[in-house]
Amino acid sequence: MSLETVAILSPGDMGHTVGRVLVEHGLRVITCLTERSQRTRLLAESAGILDVSTLQALVSEADIVLSILVPSRAEKVAEMVSETIIETQAKVLYADCNAISPQTTCRISETVAKVGANYLDVSIIGPPPRSEGVTRFYVSGPSLGLFSQLNQFGLDIRPLGDKVGKASAIKMCYAALTKGLSALCIELLTASKLLGVSESLASELQLSQASLYERMENSIPSLPSKSRRWVGEMEEIAATFAELGLTPKILDGAADVFRFVGDTQLADLQPEDQEAFPIMQEVIAVLSGGLRPKVKKCGFN
Repeated sequence: MSLETVAILSPGDMGHTVGRVLVEHGLRVITCLTERSQRTRLLAESAGILDVSTLQALVSEADIVLSILVPSRAEKVAEMVSETIIETQAKVLYADCNAISPQTTCRISETVAKVGANYLDVSIIGPPPRSEGVTRFYVSGPSLGLFSQLNQFGLDIRPLGDKVGKASAIKMCYAALTKGLSALCIELLTASKLLGVSESLASELQLSQASLYERMENSIPSLPSKSRRWVGEMEEIAATFAELGLTPKILDGAADVFRFVGDTQLADLQPEDQEAFPIMQEVIAVLSGGLRPKVKKCGFN
């Protein structure tokens, strides 16, 4: 079977960028923008993604549906698509590309399998693919052939075998490092500001942890714009680790940090608002400004 049409739910920051790559490489890319925000509509239009208005049309016309959402919506959207597959009798491959635990992806796999559709577990590692070679799509599950054709349309597809859950597993472990470290950096920098040692700490980090400090300076300005959707991802990682008998508390703590950042006005910025991003020191000033030590004692301002 040759690949002609790919559906994306939903064309947000990652989804519309993936869609743009596919469009630029000759595929027809569609979505359903019913009840979606004006921002999402504009992103889809900018990427050349077509609005087919209904889920019925989407599953009927697509060869593959890529689910690229916040983790908290993954199961609900899979249920909606599955119901629509029953209604339309469509033959479509459903690929869940969300940052969800192996447990969650297995539940979604069962939901999709019940309606006779094929399911693939996919994890996206790296930023939105605005340049070549920065983003990988790890995939596991049966029926890899059709999805692997996306290698011919600008995506870097990396199969992990036919067992659902493997792709989600690598995402959980990888994001525990990258985003978990980001949460730790936010917390320690905010603490240093409250303790009155931020400048001294910055000097030490530039001396002994120069690459990490550079990463902080480069990544923290954009972090608030993504913090709200990272909460659910950290919770999925925590659930993954708990299922293995490991402590979930580290990543539950990371979720708390991103929830804290998401409660500030900084999180109202969108990833495309790069010119409006504050520098790292300004982000930390806002975060620390909303906190006060519970007990005033030696070492605290």
